[in-house]
Amino acid sequence: MDFNENKPIYLQITDGIMDDIISDVYPSDGRLPSVREYASKVEVNANTVMRSYDWLQQQKIIFNRRGIGFFVLPEAKKRIIEMRRNIFFRDEVEYFFGRIKSFGLSPDDIKRLYSDYIARVDETP
Repeated sequence: MDFNENKPIYLQITDGIMDDIISDVYPSDGRLPSVREYASKVEVNANTVMRSYDWLQQQKIIFNRRGIGFFVLPEAKKRIIEMRRNIFFRDEVEYFFGRIKSFGLSPDDIKRLYSDYIARVDETP
């Protein structure tokens, strides 16, 4: 995993795990790798991964079955999408619309660009 300096590593790990949950790498009620396994996979200290797992537990995305491991909660995917949608609207939409306006794009331009994007993504296997 390539980390950037602008965000704490444990939060970058949580983003990766949430991406994997959304794409069903870790399905609902599926088991996550152990803390040590995941730490080895992403080449970080196990304490960093534990901090990521703790954060995900606090957000009600995963849960711990004592002695067995961490598992994905059934409503995790829905919670992640809602959380990311709220962050987008709170933190990014103002900048996004500002850029659109500064480029002189019309609502019709945006609609066409978005339709082209959806068609391109939907045809990708």
